[in-house]
Formats: sequence, C-alpha cells, structure tokens
Amino acid sequence: QDYYGKELQKSEDLKANACVTSARPLPKAVRDALERVHEEVVARYYGCGLVIPECLASCRILDLGSGSGRDCYLLSQLVGEQGHVTGVDMTEGQVKVAKKHIAYHMDKFGYQKSNVEFLHGYMEKLSDVGLADESYDIVISNCVINLVPDKRAVLQEVYRVLKPGGEMYFSDVYASQRLSEAVQQHRVLWGECLAGALYWRDLYSIAEEVGFSSPCLVTASPITISNKELEGIIGDCRFVSATFRLFKVPGSSRAGPGQVIYNGGIVGHERELVFDANFTFKEGEVVDVDAEMAAILRSSRFADEFLIRAGGANAAASQGCCC
Repeated sequence: QDYYGKELQKSEDLKANACVTSARPLPKAVRDALERVHEEVVARYYGCGLVIPECLASCRILDLGSGSGRDCYLLSQLVGEQGHVTGVDMTEGQVKVAKKHIAYHMDKFGYQKSNVEFLHGYMEKLSDVGLADESYDIVISNCVINLVPDKRAVLQEVYRVLKPGGEMYFSDVYASQRLSEAVQQHRVLWGECLAGALYWRDLYSIAEEVGFSSPCLVTASPITISNKELEGIIGDCRFVSATFRLFKVPGSSRAGPGQVIYNGGIVGHERELVFDANFTFKEGEVVDVDAEMAAILRSSRFADEFLIRAGGANAAASQGCCC
C-alpha cells in the first residue's frame, strides 16, 4: 500500500520492467477505447501491458487490483452500457483516483448510467466487499496476484465468484524456482512484483486443486532488471511476465475430444482468434481439439462463436492448453 500509494507517482518510477511488459498487438477498438481514458488514471496506473480478453459484449467483469481504474474504464466501453465492471484494490489512494473520474468517463462514453464501480478491499477476501457467488462472467488481473502472499486464497475466491463457464484472464510474474527467504523479505522487490512471484509449476498445481481447467498460456516475456543491487539479491533466478487463462468448466460439459470451427465475427478477431499459445482458430477452418479445450469452448461465452462436434480423427490429446 505504501509503495503503490505513496512512493510511486508514475509508471516511470518502477525499477524493473515486470509491470510494463507489452502483450499481444491491440485491436483497434481497444486502442481507441484507451485513448478515451482520463490522463490522470493512465498516469497512476502500474499494470503490465493490457489484459483484455475477447468477446466481452454485455459481460460482467471483475478487475482484481484495479489500481487507478485504467483497465476498468477501458472494459467499460467494451462491455457496453448493458455490461458491468467492478474494480477491487487494496490501496485506498488508488481507489480514490478511480472513483473521482466515474462521472467524467460515463459522460465521455455517452452512458445514461454508470456501469463501473470501485471497491476498497482485498482480492483474497472478496466476500468482505460483498461479492456474491457465481456473479461474474470474467475476472481479470494485471500483475498484482504476486503482491498477495496467499495465491491459493485468491484463486479460490475467483473460482467462487465466477459463473459456470466463466474465465479468469490474467497476467502476472512467475519465477524459474521457489524464491529464497532473502528475496521474499525484500521490500523493494515486493513492490517491483518480483519477491512475491509464484514458481510457475505451482500455478498449475494450485489451479487444479481449486477446480480450474489447466492453465492456458497466452503470452510470455522475460523480465529485465536494471538495478545491480537487486540483481545480486536475486541471483540465478529468472522471471517471466506471462498471461494465462483459466476456466471454470462444469462437469456436465466434459466429454471427449472434438472438432471445432470458428464462425468468425468476434469484434477485432473477425478472421482469426488466437486463443492461446497452442490454439489459433481461423474462420471456417476445422481444428481438432483435446477434451479439455472442447469442454472450455462448449461451456464458456465462446460457445455461440463455434460449431463444436464430438470426436475428431486426430484430436490433439497431447497438446492441450498447457505450454
């Protein structure tokens, strides 16, 4: 709270690129929406790139660690006036900045009523701020889960508030090994999103324990550290900024492998949908998928965007979401 609420005044104050890593190229609709966000909200934002999934119209979205509200105001435009975006952040100063600009943005977007709200609270205790079971279609998070000591509690809360078929789409920092006590206790490294980084294999085990599908890797970028003192403390550990998607797949949707055909038409992805690092769906093209991907597409908001058939001559049983 002190680091993000007092010490950092702008994104240039960060000492590593963990929180400014770029993601995939942005569709024009996203770039245009970002230009309509208030300059103070953008300046006080410390996330890594943008975490904006596809197919958002009328969705209810929860942003964990929403900070000054940049992603929330961006998503507000993409879900439309019939959708809703909730931001939760533990830093009161950041929540105040976000709330201050609600009226400005609703007027800018031409909305009759607000479709955003900002709550001061902790992402591992979402019930404390009144978030009900199965109340969101999508949960996003941008480089903040590493700031929480209990990652399992965060994923459990996300699983609870997601509707069946819902998705967690999030970027975060991961380590090549479990971190030493010296790194974990270093104040600046915590603020820089490194000391709390999860050993990447632990993400897979925690997700499975909570009930999610296997993590689908979307993008990954190595992190560089431009501070010799911090490099010496970290040693030979390496860090990566990665975006994953997790789905809450109902048991009733699980069957065997299948073949899917993308219908096309998702805004910004009309001809091709890059779902993750393993699966790219081109309009009208038949793609063999494993049982898990078939279940994800069948149960999620993407169901109407695909023709899904059971079976498949050469279903990608060994491929899956994992990478």
